[in-house]
Amino acid sequence: MACDLCKLLEAPAEGVIIWGDQLLVVINVDEAEYPGYTRVVWREHVREMTDLTAAQRQHVMAVVWAVEQAQRAVMAPHKINLASFGNMTPHVHWHVIRAIPTTPISLSRPGRRYSVLPIRPCWRPAARCYQRCTRP
Repeated sequence: MACDLCKLLEAPAEGVIIWGDQLLVVINVDEAEYPGYTRVVWREHVREMTDLTAAQRQHVMAVVWAVEQAQRAVMAPHKINLASFGNMTPHVHWHVIRAIPTTPISLSRPGRRYSVLPIRPCWRPAARCYQRCTRP
């Protein structure tokens, strides 16, 4: 059975897909509280950015930054928020959300909740892991 994003990509309503190529699409998210809210969505089932090749990751981020730049140019927001949650779907995707001083802080909606994990009390274990992962 296809996931919700696969279903959306198979038969998108008019105006939902803003731009796309063979690898990903930019989707207009219909959220009244978040005008200009978009998602950059990888077309295939890939859960993590690190499951993509370096070139594919670069492509995703180039599109995310292009969407951010377009929102800044057209909408002149107070801030652009970028987020990658991926808890609800097996597609790598980035949320690009125009923020103004009155933007609600929570992205929670009835029936689903996003949570933010607490910051680690000690950064050193994470730093050592980062050093090991990035060492040539």
